[in-house]
Amino acid sequence: MDKFKVGLQYWLPQHTLTRLAGKLASAKAGFLTTAMIRLFIKQYNVNMDEALHPEPEHYKTFNDFFVRELKPEARSVAPESSVLTYPADACVSQFGPIVEGKLIQAKGHTYSVSELLGGDSGLADKFTDGGFATLYLSPRDYHRVHMPCDGTLQQMIYIPGDLFSVNPLTAENVPNLFARNERLVCIFDTEFGPVAQVLVGATIVGSIEVVWAGTVTPPRGNTIYRWTYSPEGEKAVFLKKGQEMGRFKLGSTVINLFAKDAVHFDDMMSKDIPTRMGAKYAHRA
Repeated sequence: MDKFKVGLQYWLPQHTLTRLAGKLASAKAGFLTTAMIRLFIKQYNVNMDEALHPEPEHYKTFNDFFVRELKPEARSVAPESSVLTYPADACVSQFGPIVEGKLIQAKGHTYSVSELLGGDSGLADKFTDGGFATLYLSPRDYHRVHMPCDGTLQQMIYIPGDLFSVNPLTAENVPNLFARNERLVCIFDTEFGPVAQVLVGATIVGSIEVVWAGTVTPPRGNTIYRWTYSPEGEKAVFLKKGQEMGRFKLGSTVINLFAKDAVHFDDMMSKDIPTRMGAKYAHRA
């Protein structure tokens, strides 16, 4: 059955299904939208007590519900300047050192930093012998993505690609998954050195948004788009630790890359543990 589930993804019209899902998720369908939200909450055991608006009727579209805000007191951000915090509510899929320019995807599967970053070997060199963490957002999770530390945006890269599911089953069976899926790479200059925050698209992820540019995906197609940002002036983008930087309209994965000898992961961090945005993640090496 697992082989069938994975194999089916190679044959399905991933982008067509995703566009259709995006239209449905953005439709204002009244009681049908509310019914769909109620079913989703029940199916995935979503904790609505944390939501700023816990009533399903509040949300005009499914997307509004999926990127729901939390109550201000629902998450706290570790304040120490030497500490990085988790950028999202998720589960630790993999983490550890970058070895010979490669990251672990799953047991028996690796992929290269350069491929993840769209083939930019110069950019990949910034993370040689550094560290990485892959965080999987399940359907029940809060789907806004926040900053792990203070950072000034240097560049943003949209990389087109496939839209395979990014759940653990697919990660264990589809080679090069995160470097073949559509993704958005954001590079920040921080007190911890360069930090990459990569938002990976997936099946029925209708779009990825960032706070400084709005909806970035999908343009789709085969073109890699790059934007550079000045660290000064009106167009500079500086975000504080814990500040929202983007959101998924339907769930996916966040990958962080760190430079060599820049950070040590928290002693409590381990594979498959759940994470909460704002909790301690790593600290200055």
